[in-house]
Amino acid sequence: MAVIAVLGYGTVGSGVVEVINVNRERIEAKAGQPINIKYVLDLRDFPGDPVQDIITHNYDDILNDPEVEVVVEVMGGINPAYTFVKGALNKGKSVCTSNKELVAAHGGELMRIAKENNVNFLYEASVGGGIPIIRPINRSMTSDKIEEIKGILNGTTNYMLTKMTAENLEYADVLKNAQEKGYAERNPAADVEGFDACRKIAILASLATEKTVGYDDIYTEGITNISKTDIDYVKKMGGEVKLLARAKFDGDKVWAMVAPTIVMPENPLSMVSDVFNAILLKGNMLGDVMFYGKGAGKLPTASAVVSDIVEAVKHKNINLGIGWSEDKQELISIDDVNVRKFVRVEYNSIEEAKADVKKIFGTDKFMEYFEEDNEFAFVTNEEKESEINEKLSQLINCKGIAGILNTIRIEG
Repeated sequence: MAVIAVLGYGTVGSGVVEVINVNRERIEAKAGQPINIKYVLDLRDFPGDPVQDIITHNYDDILNDPEVEVVVEVMGGINPAYTFVKGALNKGKSVCTSNKELVAAHGGELMRIAKENNVNFLYEASVGGGIPIIRPINRSMTSDKIEEIKGILNGTTNYMLTKMTAENLEYADVLKNAQEKGYAERNPAADVEGFDACRKIAILASLATEKTVGYDDIYTEGITNISKTDIDYVKKMGGEVKLLARAKFDGDKVWAMVAPTIVMPENPLSMVSDVFNAILLKGNMLGDVMFYGKGAGKLPTASAVVSDIVEAVKHKNINLGIGWSEDKQELISIDDVNVRKFVRVEYNSIEEAKADVKKIFGTDKFMEYFEEDNEFAFVTNEEKESEINEKLSQLINCKGIAGILNTIRIEG
């Protein structure tokens, strides 16, 4: 019998208990032995819930119990999760987690400790919720060199952008709607500012490089500046705005970014709507392969955690080596990355403004759908980010230009 403990009885923790209880026969058949949840750690009590019989408020009960083989960390946040997980690994207990903040911040160290103790630190649910992605990268693409990872890694922002596009709504209106539906927190910064997607692409990029990609080193831009007018322009272009997380690997040149991006219909990510996530991997032999599904939610995330529990039980005293080293992966600046941008400008004189754009950017193709607001838009040629930004600085000082209203990167 495999004895496990669950840290946290919130949304995911209760989901883990539910998945094991509902699908116990199948799960235990896959694990090759019965699975017993001996403890659930939480500050609260749950009178009337059968879980109350195994609730503990003291982590030492779990840490010092030699019967516990697998610790399931679904508390979230860095502390005390980091202390609890590190302690469990040093005690020779495998750990399964859905905690993207913990994995992104301390993954390299925790995987080293797991290896030293011949146990496992598994984190399938930390990226993409129920979408299998960690294991495929480590096992199914071992013969390929990953050249690029890009994806929609946050369901909340994808829901909001989908709703803005479909219902012609402003950002503030869709944020309120997402909060009412429970998709966005009362403080939505982690989602709408891009921090959640940043941590996830840091984990995937670390797997691809086998070094630690620090999430603080990744350029991150959220969706708070995307307006209904931006969406209207993009719809006229035939595209969709998505919060895209990207990492590209070209020898020792590695970069990563999270930013709103215009994707066109030929890109399969353009079809990913509502709360769904999708991750597109490009291998040098395999080419493109996409993983799609619900990126969050109680049962999808819990299902991914339970799959890790089964792996940990099946591989007792065998370290699977799923991870990366603590060595730092240096990233090149996005200033050196080639990009095209959609640019909205407000003008003082439309003819002068167009002449200014043509002189600086070399384009005479304009979108004039909002002339009543003294604005138009254009798309730059592909150049380095720094070169485009320098030209935008020149443009803002031209007599015909009243201001730059927004810029959005274009994929491909």
